[in-house]
Amino acid sequence: IASIMNRVRDLKNKYRNEDNITDEFNCTKISADTTDNSGTVNQIMMTTNNPEDWLCFLLRLEKRGIPQMDANLLNRLIGRYSQAVTALPAEKHSQDESYARILVRFAELKALQDPEEARDQFHLARLNCKKFAFVHVAFAQFELSQGNTKKCKQLLQKAVECSAVPLEMLETALQNLHSQKKQLLSDEEK
Repeated sequence: IASIMNRVRDLKNKYRNEDNITDEFNCTKISADTTDNSGTVNQIMMTTNNPEDWLCFLLRLEKRGIPQMDANLLNRLIGRYSQAVTALPAEKHSQDESYARILVRFAELKALQDPEEARDQFHLARLNCKKFAFVHVAFAQFELSQGNTKKCKQLLQKAVECSAVPLEMLETALQNLHSQKKQLLSDEEK
């Protein structure tokens, strides 16, 4: 254990002292095991275990392909997002935007496999991170894609009532819903 802890301390010092950060997300540098990323996951969990590092790692992992077209990547991503959600306690991170983004993306990925599990994950994200408008909009978008227009509208109205921010995002989503658009927010509006 002492040997492992010394190695972790050495890695932390090495990466902290490096001036040339080339990581495209400008995240904490971590070792990359290109096969199953267990080295990276262990590094995150043993050192910082914060939502920002998890999100950075997960987004880099997603860049390896298109989850909608690659079942292996989708399964790997769902497994890693599940690990992140488990490793990050909600009571500590519910006010963290990166944590909210992890919860939402996990639910979106689950929707590709099992809509009922996805609904549960969206509900969890909404309960834990209700101050972020994008969490509510993502859940509402999911319900809209499932053909539940009434539920979509209720989710957006409840988000307004609980003062999720930014309010403009919720207003735009409601306007797009009333205009019967299939997307509550365009890429520009996101």
